[in-house]
Amino acid sequence: MNTIQGIQMIGTQRSGSNLLRVMLDGIREIAAPHPPHILQRFLPLLPKYGDLTDQSNFYRLAQDVCELVTVNPVPWEGITIRADEVVAACRQQTLYELFRVIYESAARQTGASFWLCKSMKNMLYAEGIESTGISPYYIYLYRDGRDVALSFKKAIVGEKHIYALAENWKKDQEAALRLKDRTAADHFFMLNYETLIASPEKVMRQLCDFLHLTYSDRVMDYYKSRESENTAVAGKMWANVTKPILKDNTKKFLRELSSEDIAIFESVAGDLLQQLGYSLCTPADLLRDSFSDKEITYFNEENIRLKNDFIREADPADLAKRRPQDELINRIKQY
Repeated sequence: MNTIQGIQMIGTQRSGSNLLRVMLDGIREIAAPHPPHILQRFLPLLPKYGDLTDQSNFYRLAQDVCELVTVNPVPWEGITIRADEVVAACRQQTLYELFRVIYESAARQTGASFWLCKSMKNMLYAEGIESTGISPYYIYLYRDGRDVALSFKKAIVGEKHIYALAENWKKDQEAALRLKDRTAADHFFMLNYETLIASPEKVMRQLCDFLHLTYSDRVMDYYKSRESENTAVAGKMWANVTKPILKDNTKKFLRELSSEDIAIFESVAGDLLQQLGYSLCTPADLLRDSFSDKEITYFNEENIRLKNDFIREADPADLAKRRPQDELINRIKQY
């Protein structure tokens, strides 16, 4: 039985997840370091390490995972992650176990009784995470997918064409809702970004009650914290975490997405939007049941072009902060 408990945030990035992370980091019992996305990055690379029951293979994996944490664009301040100590604490030789030990070590080193992981895609790996003995509290944070899409269009990460953005957002919400169906109600908390920014203290008090933790006024002072400062300087897309709640940060897609883009998004993911309580803007007769192979090929080509254009024009400082992790992953791919 673990004395340190896990909190796993799930959903889609660009939904206010860093805001929620730095707010929860204001609770002394929670260690909420910025995520290096250990599972999402390393699960596809596991074939490079061979049989993990071989101690040398497992140690090599542990060294690389620890390096990923060490070179994270937002540093894990006050936390030291060493491969030898991590391996010594492992009860099984798996990537999921490395994940458990690293996050529990972060909590232990900061005197916390909970760790929070903001790798939203970890909802896809819930069974593996739970196989280590973790029984995490899941926080499903969701946001109007059309605003999520608009945010991704401006961010250094993620897809850029509205069709790909809609497909991904829909798949993510479906995965989160599937996990909800198989998780005990006292371990699954749903909240939407729009309610969080409209009534932040009320929502955070409810969340603290769910976690059986005492609410702290430090939660609402998140934007003054050292963690928020470190996050904001690590990339333009996180700049807002050093500002008080932006209460009008909703429905921006109405002003900034074209009616054609909105129609494509709602054609792909309208059912999920409505299921989560969002209204559609496109007249029913303009919604599409499907898109042709030719159209999808064009959308995918445009997505690649837009992503390449974005990287070419990205702030060199943003790219430089991400380079160490990218170089590590590329080096592993050459094993």
